[in-house]
Formats: sequence, C-alpha cells, structure tokens
Amino acid sequence: MANPVVAIVGRPNVGKSTLFNRIVGERLAIVEDIPGVTRDRLYSQAEWLGKPFHLIDTGGIDFDDHDELLESIRHQAELAVDEADVIVLVVDGTVGITDQDQDVARMLFRSKKPVVLAVNKIDNPQRLNDVYEFYSLGMGEPMPISGAHATGIGDLLDEIIKHFPEYKDDEYDEDVIRVSLIGRPNVGKSSLVNALLGEERVIVSDIAGTTRDAIDTPFTFEGQEYVLIDTAGMRKRGRVYESTEKYSVMRALRAMERSDVVLVVINGEEGIIEQDKKVAGYAHEAGRGVIIVVNKWDAVEKDERTMNKFIADIREEFKYLAYAPILFVSAKTKQRIQTVLPKVTQVAEQHAMRIATPVLNDLIHEATTVTPPPSDKGRRLRINYATQVAVKPPTFVLFVNDTELMHFSYQRYLENKIREAFPLEGTPVRILARNKSE
Repeated sequence: MANPVVAIVGRPNVGKSTLFNRIVGERLAIVEDIPGVTRDRLYSQAEWLGKPFHLIDTGGIDFDDHDELLESIRHQAELAVDEADVIVLVVDGTVGITDQDQDVARMLFRSKKPVVLAVNKIDNPQRLNDVYEFYSLGMGEPMPISGAHATGIGDLLDEIIKHFPEYKDDEYDEDVIRVSLIGRPNVGKSSLVNALLGEERVIVSDIAGTTRDAIDTPFTFEGQEYVLIDTAGMRKRGRVYESTEKYSVMRALRAMERSDVVLVVINGEEGIIEQDKKVAGYAHEAGRGVIIVVNKWDAVEKDERTMNKFIADIREEFKYLAYAPILFVSAKTKQRIQTVLPKVTQVAEQHAMRIATPVLNDLIHEATTVTPPPSDKGRRLRINYATQVAVKPPTFVLFVNDTELMHFSYQRYLENKIREAFPLEGTPVRILARNKSE
C-alpha cells in the first residue's frame, strides 16, 4: 500500500519550512524570513509511531499578489493539496488571523480533505491565549506549536496520523506481479507499455510529459498475471516550470511503493544523464526489485563494442544498482521486448525469496570462518545468530556482540556471500545488525 501524503500549507512566512524540517529531522527546506523563499514543493519521507508517510513542504499561498512567481507558488500548493491525504494548515500565533489565513482556509474547506490547524510560534505558555481566536477559521481545534523549539510537535503528529486513510487490502491478488515504469520524460515508458501489451493502451507522444498520471493496466502473459503501472516522467526539479510534471513525481513515488518490480527506463539514444541516476535512486531506496531497461536501442549506431561499453557505463554510474539486470530493447521495433516479462517474473520471485534459518546460519558461519570480521581496539565482531525477518526485499537480522563493530565493508562482504549462494538478481538485500540482548 502506498504511504499517506501530508501537505504543509499556509500563507507566506508562517514557519512552514521550519515545521517541515522539524518533522523530517533534517534541514532540507530553505528557512529564511522572506516570503516566497520556498518556491516549489519539497518532498521527504517521515515516520511517526511506526507509521511512514510522505511530507510535502509548499510555498506560501498569497491570493492578493498577482506576481507571476507567486501565482506559480500558489498553483504548486493547490496541487499539493490535491495530492495530499491530510493537510496541515500553519498560521502565525504572534500575528493573529489575517485575511490571507482566511483565504487559505476557504480553499482548504473546498478541498474536503482532513485539515489539522497548527498555530506556530507559540514559544512560551504566556502565548497560549493567542491560540483561541483561530477557532473562527472553522478548521477544528487549533494546536499550539513551535517549529523552532519543537514544542507541541508530538501532539501535532498524533493528530495527523489519526486522519490517515484506513488500511485496505491490496486490490490485486498476491500472485499478481505489479510492475511500475519510471524514468525521466520522453525515454519511451508509454511506448514500452504498449509494446509489452501488444496494443495501444496508453497515449504515446514525442512530446515529453504526455502521461500525467499513473495508469494501471492488468493483463496476463503465459499464465502469469501482471499489472503495469505507467507513470509520468520525472524531470529534475528546478529545470521544469510546468507544475503538472512536478506534481507527477509524487505519483511516481507512490506507484513504486505499490510495485514488486520497477523498470528503470533509460533513453539509449541519449545515453545516461544525471537525472537518470536520481530517478533510479528512488527505486533503490524504495527497496523494490529493479531492472534497468535501455530503450530506443534501434536508434543507436552500434559496433561490436557498443553494448559492452554501455553496460560498463551503467555499472559505473549506477554502482548502487549492481544487482540490477540490464536489458536492451526497442519499443518501436519490438526488438528484445520478449525478454522483459520473463525477467520481471524472475526478479519478482527473487524479491520474495525466503532462506531457511539453518541454511542461512551455515552460510554466515562459513563466511566468517573464511574471512573473520576485523577487530577494533582489540575487540572482534562476533555473529551469534542470523535470521530472515522479511521479504520484498529479503531482509536479514544478524545478532551480534556489539553493533558498533559491524563495519559497512564487512556487511557488504556478507551480502556478497549471500548473493553468491542464492539467486537474488534484481533485488536489494538488507542486512541489519542487532545486539544479542535486544
């Protein structure tokens, strides 16, 4: 199930970015006392009481100023509201209700989305009386907070997660393999969907950004049921000014969360560019099975070294995806299209692989015998027990004498040994260290 989306909105200069940074725990948003500094929506992952969610920071909404930039910021915020499951309306408790606050509240009321009202800059108990006038906004109980001092943030998050949509069973059976296609605009994702389906089910255009939404297409191939999720192209933020394309990035992220396997589509004609690495990073971080698909291979001038050089370039540029298989196809000519779905099925199976505990422990014992863990200040890591705790992706917990002694390089060595022993192509592997007493 895709994680809920929470959008932080409000007029300029009420402390939205400060609150965003406080919830996320990192200084990701620019914080400056100048209206309009947050010019675009900023996305991040957050979690409260074991419930993960996406958090969107937005620029200040100003209905009175018709400056082109401020109108763009307002439109961005409106799109964030449209995408959100829960909205946090931030107001300034030191200023009181303004006409702009009332304008934003009316917009949110029309959205019919759950709204949590956060009265910011309530830095001391003497200011609590300043909260009550905000009841007149009609947004429910105002919650006093201070983003700068972390006051009231826990209570605010408690209220936010109360409004998360109830868990629903997946609309597809467990045996259905869900596949999403991601990539920057105009790499041929929709054409690839059509080639896989053998029919024109998705609009295809040479104009970048034709696909504006995620589109589910269920179908069956050789007895296996699939769902193809085509997503709008992801383009580097800051270079694109058409808001609908920025809006579609969150849709693509949520599509990946619903997927078993992600096809990272690259334009073979253009080669690898920086944004391809950013897009692929989303799939890796989501923990999904990954296949790198080089499309438009028919348009590439080739000799006997071209494919091997392209593979070498991919391995160099996508080091974190060393486990991902690479396919070279042409959606236009159908070249090698028949290799995609069998590889998807294989990766999906390995993404869901379980390794028996005795077999896993024998493997870890043998690996540590061949290459003992390094020592640190006279102390050596000792792995007492290993077990697999999850699939999709395969996740292993190692119970050790001291987690501080588990160096990332040795963890990578153990991952490589697991991969040598078991077919785990296309899936990330996660290894967690826990102290034996935990």
